[in-house]
Amino acid sequence: MSQEKFGFEADVSKLLDIVAHSLYSEREVFLRELISNASDACDKLRYAAITKPALIEGDPDFKITITLDKKAKTLSIADNGIGMGRKELIDNLGTIARSGTTAFLGQLSGEAAKDASLIGQFGVGFYSSFMVADKVEVLTRSAGEKKAWLWTSEGKGEFTIEEAGDDAPVRGARIIVHLNKDQKEFLEPSRIQTIVRRYSDHIGVPVILQDGDKEETLNEASALWTLPKAKVKPEQYKEFYHHVGHTFDEPWLTLHWKAEGRLEYSALLFVPSSKPFDLFEPQRRNQVRLYVARVFITDDCEGLLPAWLRFLRGVVDSEDLPLNISREMLQLNPVLAKIRSGLVKRVLGELKKKAEKAPEDYAVFWENFGSVLKEGLYEEVAHREALLELARFRSTNGEGLCSLADYVGRMKKGQEAIYTIAGEQAEQLRASPQLEGFVSRGLEVLLLTDPVDEFWAQSVSVYEGKPFKSITRGAADLDKFKTKKDKKKPDEDKADSAEIEILVAVLKLALKDAVKDVRQTKRLTESPVCLVADESDIDMHLERLLKKHNQIDSASARILEINPGHGVIKALARKAGKKNAAAQLDDAAHILLDQARIMEGEPVPDPAGFARRLSGLMEKGLA
Repeated sequence: MSQEKFGFEADVSKLLDIVAHSLYSEREVFLRELISNASDACDKLRYAAITKPALIEGDPDFKITITLDKKAKTLSIADNGIGMGRKELIDNLGTIARSGTTAFLGQLSGEAAKDASLIGQFGVGFYSSFMVADKVEVLTRSAGEKKAWLWTSEGKGEFTIEEAGDDAPVRGARIIVHLNKDQKEFLEPSRIQTIVRRYSDHIGVPVILQDGDKEETLNEASALWTLPKAKVKPEQYKEFYHHVGHTFDEPWLTLHWKAEGRLEYSALLFVPSSKPFDLFEPQRRNQVRLYVARVFITDDCEGLLPAWLRFLRGVVDSEDLPLNISREMLQLNPVLAKIRSGLVKRVLGELKKKAEKAPEDYAVFWENFGSVLKEGLYEEVAHREALLELARFRSTNGEGLCSLADYVGRMKKGQEAIYTIAGEQAEQLRASPQLEGFVSRGLEVLLLTDPVDEFWAQSVSVYEGKPFKSITRGAADLDKFKTKKDKKKPDEDKADSAEIEILVAVLKLALKDAVKDVRQTKRLTESPVCLVADESDIDMHLERLLKKHNQIDSASARILEINPGHGVIKALARKAGKKNAAAQLDDAAHILLDQARIMEGEPVPDPAGFARRLSGLMEKGLA
């Protein structure tokens, strides 16, 4: 077959350029990434050979070989793993098969340090080889296939694929890195030894350095998770995390234990210190690898861990699961269900210890993964109590995070509910008019800014006998709580009640179906008006979310609440009792409604009408 030329996916071309420059100071990691990929290829073939032993016939011992050729200025990494066919070469090396790639690249700034951190969250894998290479070739043959292929690229926008000759491996892949002229250090055996022992000592496949006639195995080739904790160094944990997580950050928490008894398994799990870029992909994939007796089974086992722990990286290895079980049947295996239960309890227990002993450190974790962990409050009743203890929130009581126990401990005498308000950002919520009456009475309100908050709060409904109550839905029962103004000047700010009742009637007549009701409230202290949902309707923020995602077609009419102590409302109330007041107050009614909408961050349905009415009132006021 003749040579075929392909263009890289646009996102790949951009990523290659950034990797080559932004990560230049970290260029040695290319070898770690290529060795890690080779190890994965061996793991996949080992699993495939369980049901098709012919795939490894004649060559059952897996290995990774690094070959240095100073004359040709090449470094080669070869494995006898699963290999790739033509389609896999195009799919795996020509595109980035991740949703959110374009959004990720849009965040890159061109500043090396900042971009290196972002790329570390995303993972660069094979493409890191272009940090040191003028050209990269991949000679590969898929296990069990006759044809072999040669993939070639200089990392500048395109690559070629052609059928390989006799020098192709029997199976697996050989990556030939043609080093840049200033990368001679990677042709020195001592440099390669140092890199492999630093980054890849934990790899479970022998990594062999071949330099001329000399061969040397560079790594321990032991499964790190099977070793006692006392024999594992912190650096080994860190590099194993980099291997399984395909990332550059440090692990925030390392969990390593062996469960013994009726059910035995080993677990080595890591909590990242920064958000993985695929954290909020719709698939919510679990990224912990499952092994059976040290044989890799899958890195996408739905039954191993719940989706709300998908930020975890690491390995779980069991002797009690059958090796030849299909991945579909694996989900139904009762042994796996017991392992899952043990894993979840252990992880939540360790997070609780961290929260109690290092609250500031735990706050960093919560900022990264709290919104994911809260999904469990909605989805899994069995662990709800433990998750409620771990949950942290921002509130009107200062800038820091607080627990539900903290909140309940600060509740005022006579307070029967845990008050909440939902929105997109805490600072916007702090400025919400609905908060005014609660803050003025010293009533703390939780600021819920994650989309999942709307769902779990309704599902959980109660904590320690206290119901969760949204302050933007239903009436505000604040009569039993007094403000400082109530104590000092009980009657001064009150408008005439008869005039207010007339104003309410006039506003209802003017606004008609634009609102569900108009009523006076104690919810407001500084603002003249606000909008709230009726007790029987869904909360306003939830409705906006559902409408944004096309889950509902139209919004419900809201209740307009007015503040009888506000100067504007008192002036309008005085005018409401006069002759022809309804016609005069029509424009004011619509302006008040639009003002309330603006305060909610909602669009004004008739901007031209709003501008006309506002100009008319200003003209009358200035006349």
